[in-house]
Amino acid sequence: MRLLRNKVRPYAWGSRTVLAELQGRPSPAPHPEAELWMGAHPDDPSGVVDGDGVEHSLLELIDADPAGQLGAGYADRWANRMPFLLKVLAADEPMSMQVHPSLAQARAGWEIEEQAGIARTAANRNYPDPTAKPELVCALTEFHVLAGFRDPERTLTLLRGLDAPNLARYTDLLAAEPDAAGLRALFTTWITLPSPVLATLLPQVLDACVLHVKEHGEFDLECRTVLELGERYPGDPGVLAALLLNRQVLGPGEAVYLSAGNMHAYLRGTAVEILANSDNILRGGLTPKHVDVPELLRIVDFRHGPLDVQSGEPVVPHVWRYRTDAPEFELTRLEWEAGSTDDVPLSHAGPQMLVCTEGAVTLTDHAGDTLKLCRGDSAWLSASSCAGGPVLAAPCDPGAVRVFRATAGPV
Repeated sequence: MRLLRNKVRPYAWGSRTVLAELQGRPSPAPHPEAELWMGAHPDDPSGVVDGDGVEHSLLELIDADPAGQLGAGYADRWANRMPFLLKVLAADEPMSMQVHPSLAQARAGWEIEEQAGIARTAANRNYPDPTAKPELVCALTEFHVLAGFRDPERTLTLLRGLDAPNLARYTDLLAAEPDAAGLRALFTTWITLPSPVLATLLPQVLDACVLHVKEHGEFDLECRTVLELGERYPGDPGVLAALLLNRQVLGPGEAVYLSAGNMHAYLRGTAVEILANSDNILRGGLTPKHVDVPELLRIVDFRHGPLDVQSGEPVVPHVWRYRTDAPEFELTRLEWEAGSTDDVPLSHAGPQMLVCTEGAVTLTDHAGDTLKLCRGDSAWLSASSCAGGPVLAAPCDPGAVRVFRATAGPV
């Protein structure tokens, strides 16, 4: 059991206060801080602090002893790589609309780009690695997301309610096929609109959204979101595409799982995110970065309906698990009410990573060694941590305590 020292990614959409305050650093930070990375990603691996206070790269530790750090079965299953990456997200502004490929799609795309000689760091590279990138995001605060396509009939009600002069032809396109095929047709049409057409249509839609908000219409939240995106990304076809997606507000502890092909954009709030250790992103808008429309359309899943919002399934007292079909990771939430002193046993044959987001917790291994995690602290438990018995987690704070635990999926 070892403390982690983690890197902060300073993307422009980040918060100047959230991660600084979580880690007990001066706030506000001098620049936006968007993501706290916990893992062995080659770009920003965590540091593992040994008993003498010396920091070692988690990536290097795994490379030197994959079976000892990951467990023999997990090292074999994941080719000696850490299969997941754990993050804390702090979004003050919307980030890009994007989608991630399946394993088969990633392998095929990576091979094509390798054969074409596209540098893995090139701006137009879609597949820097041959792996899938499923992800699950769990809210710490109120967390706003666009994710998955809304039911077409509901979207038709929204578009008809806006009544913008040039919008009817596009509404009719979806009305002719109010299903996945119609969503594909409308989405494709909007993200490929010629600039002069977009320059006429988008202001009309934004004006209609202003009127809808003033009149306290049924889709007030959706229209406010489109107006916000239109101000931040003027002239971006992704603003129109946002009209097709589910607009959801997650409460603390609520989560959504985003499998391959799910179009999504995180808008604002603080959350824990766990994802496969991959960099494969196909962007669909709300960004100045590369958008490969043909490849995007090959990856997007146009199945539709409400988001499946999870609160976690109870496993044992104080532990809730979030469901996914991702083999790379599993996320559980540990919570204790104020005054509780119960131990929770943590057993796993593979790697474990813990991050404390509220209160403080003490970890005790089978040999009696202890490690305390306060708010903002995180820990690495190698596969050998539980070899002699489970690690016990117990609150050591008089108030409420919350810890998130990341593990690899079963092998």
